[in-house]
Amino acid sequence: MTPVTPDRTTERWALITGATAGIGAAFASRLASDGWHLVLVARDATRMAAQAAELTGRHGVETETITADLSTDDGCAAVERRLTDGPPVELLVNNAGISLNKPFLRSSVQDETRLLRLNVHAVLRLTLAALATMTERRSGAVINVSSVAGFGAVMPGSTYSASKAWVTNFSESVGQSARPFGVRVMALCPGYTRTEFHQRAGIDMSKTPEWMWLEATDVVDEALRDLRKGKLVSVPSWKYKLAVAGLRHAPRRLLDVVSRDTRGRIGRDRH
Repeated sequence: MTPVTPDRTTERWALITGATAGIGAAFASRLASDGWHLVLVARDATRMAAQAAELTGRHGVETETITADLSTDDGCAAVERRLTDGPPVELLVNNAGISLNKPFLRSSVQDETRLLRLNVHAVLRLTLAALATMTERRSGAVINVSSVAGFGAVMPGSTYSASKAWVTNFSESVGQSARPFGVRVMALCPGYTRTEFHQRAGIDMSKTPEWMWLEATDVVDEALRDLRKGKLVSVPSWKYKLAVAGLRHAPRRLLDVVSRDTRGRIGRDRH
């Protein structure tokens, strides 16, 4: 088995969804600095074009851009075409995702469907498209960005953690079946990370303790180390490794008491 490594290369391509901000942008920067050519996928064409130009100018790598909304069939189809045609993609990073700043009982079918289509459906489709060629070549890797939240219902009333539980379970299962073909699939499960994610969702994180925050660059570094090691699940930072152990083994009643993320709760002041 030939491992996918972040060593400098002039031939390998990586495709990153949600590439213009946060963890996606950190992956793009790190991989470009290691010599990977990039396919960037995002909705904001202007921002993505500037990012592509900056990465090419700084690192001398080739960059392609695909403007796509992955919550739509057309958006997924556009990225699927690139995964199956053109220079082979050796690393797929499924990073695009959303959360909703509302409880399920106050949500709408449209909003919940969009969350599932982006967080779950797009991950399924793009992973399947990538693995079709990777397993044939017996080379490649997929990193599906999940979340520590997927290990427990820590956001009462929110469906975000449920979607990420699917991503983690899916990645573990598919990763086991892809291994005999020399292909790796890994779920990346960070905790709170300094990105635009919460701001875009309108979620107030001002009361989150400073020590709980991770830097996106550190998350990416640890993810690539764990990918080299062949891990199926990567949980960056010792503090979140401890948190995951607690979520997996603590009594359910205790988890109900300590779940402090209230974006999904319904109270007299939340409508």
